[in-house]
Amino acid sequence: MEQPSHPFAYRDFRFYWAARLMSTIAQLSMVIVIGWEAYDIARRTMPVHEAALQLGWIGVAQFLPLALLTLITGWTADRVDRRWVARGSTLLETGCAATLALMAWHGTTTLPALFAVAALLGVARAFAGPAIQAISPNLVPPAVLPTAIALSSIAWQGGSIVGPALGGYLYAAAAWVPFAVSTVLFTGCFLCLMMLRPLPRRAIGGSSNPWAQMIDGLHYVRRNRLVLGAISLDLFAVLLGGATAMLPVYAKDVLHVGASGLGDLRAAPAAGSALTALFFAFRPLKHNVGVKMLAAVGLFGAATVGFGLSRWMPLSLGCLAILGAADMVSVYVRQSLIQIWTPDEMRGRVGAVSSLFISGSNELGEAESGFLAALVGPVTAVVAGGIGAVLVAFAWSRWFPELRRARSFDPPKSFEDVPLEEKAA
Repeated sequence: MEQPSHPFAYRDFRFYWAARLMSTIAQLSMVIVIGWEAYDIARRTMPVHEAALQLGWIGVAQFLPLALLTLITGWTADRVDRRWVARGSTLLETGCAATLALMAWHGTTTLPALFAVAALLGVARAFAGPAIQAISPNLVPPAVLPTAIALSSIAWQGGSIVGPALGGYLYAAAAWVPFAVSTVLFTGCFLCLMMLRPLPRRAIGGSSNPWAQMIDGLHYVRRNRLVLGAISLDLFAVLLGGATAMLPVYAKDVLHVGASGLGDLRAAPAAGSALTALFFAFRPLKHNVGVKMLAAVGLFGAATVGFGLSRWMPLSLGCLAILGAADMVSVYVRQSLIQIWTPDEMRGRVGAVSSLFISGSNELGEAESGFLAALVGPVTAVVAGGIGAVLVAFAWSRWFPELRRARSFDPPKSFEDVPLEEKAA
């Protein structure tokens, strides 16, 4: 009997998709408000540059748990039932949202409390990322996986559109409401994850020593030039070109659009990404995927420069939408290559390394933008970062020719055929 060709034909993928959508809306609704509250509280006693620095420390608070726990979370995703890892992480996020709702209700929110919750959210994401990434290839056949990745990206980007706007508008109504709504959404996500049936699992090969098994994930990424190039490209491009960390500054002191305008600014990149992901769900990329990823990173940097220089809200939104669309092309190609070119028993550990790089590009990018803005001003920081992202695209096209040569998403006939550094040597 012929297998269905669409991911939504598979029951578990439907629950997975709904869980991802609700989780994303909840996460980004919280993140936008945490950033706004941190900057708003700081501005009561600090000038713009010092308040912008607090956004950088928020990024550090979210990134440190991931950096410290990467080896453990990847190994856990390969050794423990991935469904329960994701469920436990969701429960922690639910507790964080409920705590913030209570503090906002009583008017007791402080900068240290926001930093503490940001760190706990970082712990939850550190465990959830590798597990969730490793779950999706087990829900659909390999031939359907690129389309499933596009649909999963639609859930993420759709949540990225709704979440920030929802957070901004709900916060304008009452400070506790966005956190209460996030609590409800995380609960719905947990219930969907509970509906997932047992997943096939393979034993970890190689050494029986847990520490050696953890290190194997790093070794695999280092040796697989295609995976390493795809992951590191995203790290350095977004690390340098991360304009989103400066959005509270732009909303308050550059474009003067307030909290509701901040929600629109945060939603604009996601709108561009969601439309691009929707296109890929119906028209998946098939040819010259590596070159297209490199070109998209260059466009991402150029759009970042345009946003940094803009003083007109419609132009700023347009640049952010283009930025999001370009980023979606990069994400789509990178995730497809990583998922298809990594054996299942290694996906948790490779996913942990990927999550570290992604979080490095996001949270450390926020920190870098905040620190640089404190030194040279937010506009100069954003423009310089965009130029840096363009230069990264050119550099990676030369340093990782495997990316230029990636013609399609066709999986290797055997993982013995994967281009490893030692074999090339």
